[in-house]
Amino acid sequence: MPIKTTKTIKKVKPEIVKETKALHFFEAIGRRKTAVARVRIQAGSSKDFMVSGKPLDKYFPASELQQIALSSLEKMGCLDKFSVTARVNGGGLHAQAEALRHGISRALTEFNPEFHNQLKKIGFLTRDSRMRERKKFGLKRARRAPQWTKR
Repeated sequence: MPIKTTKTIKKVKPEIVKETKALHFFEAIGRRKTAVARVRIQAGSSKDFMVSGKPLDKYFPASELQQIALSSLEKMGCLDKFSVTARVNGGGLHAQAEALRHGISRALTEFNPEFHNQLKKIGFLTRDSRMRERKKFGLKRARRAPQWTKR
């Protein structure tokens, strides 16, 4: 005896889909050395850029670090199209700025896969894996040995 199953498919109105897409955000994680940046970009009316609860210019006072953080948005021409919120911790300010750039680049490729080739060519999607080498016992630093004395 065959079992009968009935499935009801719910149709979604296109107006609702447009509303939810506007409220949708794209999230990614960027890393550099020991710095980690959790980034959310959202297309919307407000174009604010918040880093760990502070505006970008307050968190990164140096203009060079601000340029590093914003460079992926500038290259794609999306500087005024997204509001960005990020939680950054670990590492120094320069590594945090580069982790933020990496996270924004990943979120942009999630938003539009066509950005992938351009961002990859620039080098913004490559995770810079260079880390500080650990200190070894018997040495002063990772490789610096105590001064050798002949007598």
